[in-house]
Amino acid sequence: MSAFSTEVFVKKLSDLNNTSPSIQTLSLWLIHHRKHATMVVKVWKKEVIRVAVKKKLTLMYLANDVIQNSKKKGAEFNQAFAPELPGVYRHLGATPLDEKTERGVLRLLEVWQERAVFTALQISGFRLAFESGGKPSPAMSPDGLFKEPPPKRKRPVKDTVPEQRRPADERAKPEQRRKHEERRKPSEERRKSSEERRKPEVKEVEVEGHKEVHVMLSSHSPARDPPEPAELIKALQDLENSASADAATREKISGLPPEVSDTAMLARLQDRGSGHRLLTQVSEALDLLTDYNSRLASEMDERKRVSRLLQDFTQSQKDLLAQAEHTLEEYRHKLEKVYLVREELKSHIQNLPDISKLPNVTGAFAPLPSAGDLFS
Repeated sequence: MSAFSTEVFVKKLSDLNNTSPSIQTLSLWLIHHRKHATMVVKVWKKEVIRVAVKKKLTLMYLANDVIQNSKKKGAEFNQAFAPELPGVYRHLGATPLDEKTERGVLRLLEVWQERAVFTALQISGFRLAFESGGKPSPAMSPDGLFKEPPPKRKRPVKDTVPEQRRPADERAKPEQRRKHEERRKPSEERRKSSEERRKPEVKEVEVEGHKEVHVMLSSHSPARDPPEPAELIKALQDLENSASADAATREKISGLPPEVSDTAMLARLQDRGSGHRLLTQVSEALDLLTDYNSRLASEMDERKRVSRLLQDFTQSQKDLLAQAEHTLEEYRHKLEKVYLVREELKSHIQNLPDISKLPNVTGAFAPLPSAGDLFS
């Protein structure tokens, strides 16, 4: 890999486009130069503020890829990005963003929270910075942490209309109102919109003076980001030790005496001592079943989560395969053109005269005059 310098990094950022290979290639280069993490983040922040709105989301995706994939190497980028992200989100909140960009930068906060990339307090600071619309909040320090709980918004005194009499849309928050309106759209319209978002977008971009066709992958546009392979493998391995595979506990449950579950056995109690013994057995069985049911419920939630991870990972691989096939077809056409040019070149060479077979004309012409002969 090439040596790190700010000029090279800025050039690579200018060539960056919103495709997975482009983002992953630059991400690997940055992780390789992670000892320059502080300088990388400062240059990245300047570019996020400088570039056009349509490229801000691409730079945010680059940061996400670097932060998550560099965790195996060290915490340099996590520590470098944490104090700069509040300023970036404050800038994004003050910038008029299109719907896709706004949805993408907010979705990153949810991904970082789900995967514990940053603490909940830091993510709350990022979100508050975005919602402040460019105005620094007194409740938030520069590193994105709360100094104190944000003050509660007081209801205006002049508003005397009872809350229960207001229409539901008026009482709802803007985000809730937007979701409510989205749910009222016809299902067919939402389905078409979802299909359009899943279609790869083919776009012609100029890279280093050459026009190239890139497929804008949908792996960055769905509601969930694809997991890392290591994360998916670990989740699948954890399922092997789940509650449903605990043979010892299942054997204990199957070996419980019938008295703990059959109320008809209560009629056989003859004294208080046997009643206390039965109560102890029932209590132990209840604790065992309660714990096992809780583990089973957790396993069900985990299986649903792993199922979503598999769906996201499968979709991302399909998108990458589609792009690879598109690129392969493009280079096949280029190879065919190269073959045609080579055949034409061979034909042209064969039609050229053989210089070795031409007659020797040395000495047939008089020598050229010298400079002295010309000016004497």
